[in-house]
Amino acid sequence: MGVHSSPPFNAPAARRLRAALGMAPGHVAYGLRAQYGLIVAPETVMAWERGEISPTSAELTALAGVLWCAPGELLAEPVTLREHRLARGMSSEELSRRIGLEENAYQKMEDTGRWKGNERQSVALATTLGLTLAQFVAATGKREELAELLRSAVTTRWQAYVKPLSKLLPVPREQLERVVERLYVEYQSRMAATLSWGGGIGEAGTGDSGREYLAEIVDRFWAIAGGAR
Repeated sequence: MGVHSSPPFNAPAARRLRAALGMAPGHVAYGLRAQYGLIVAPETVMAWERGEISPTSAELTALAGVLWCAPGELLAEPVTLREHRLARGMSSEELSRRIGLEENAYQKMEDTGRWKGNERQSVALATTLGLTLAQFVAATGKREELAELLRSAVTTRWQAYVKPLSKLLPVPREQLERVVERLYVEYQSRMAATLSWGGGIGEAGTGDSGREYLAEIVDRFWAIAGGAR
């Protein structure tokens, strides 16, 4: 595994969990060495808890073991594929096996932040990591692609965009059709209102209403699809 940035460490949670066990930073440092062979000074444990530095992936996994918690309890809200995997306490080898990918291929996608799996693998990824639709799109680096497809769908013929959207998202086609059609109707209704007001002064008259809707279309999609976090 190559060099990676540290996962988003939840410093207050680490301090709270240690205190709940009645342990001092020195006890944690001893546990890391005795149980996992990691040489970590008590001062380093204190620096983690103050948020000054973050533990590496190996240190985070070991710290979770010493504090009797899941790795996910020591992470802030995960965003990337790697962060979600770490939150589940899974190795890249285990995750790649469960979604049907070679580990090297999966690792490259995780490193670059660009998911290239097929529809079946996407469903397996979302299921294995317990991702909501919104989390899946953020973790796989596809938010902007989703926004572009949705903007095109509501401003032209929405039916033409159901197929590319179904390739992007692990969602049944029938559900996608309902959501995209509703987005189309909402957007077209706004534009019809703009025209009926004759392009006069005001938000709708200047077309701001339509532009605002397009700018927020991904959030609106989550709200309708029930995938908003």
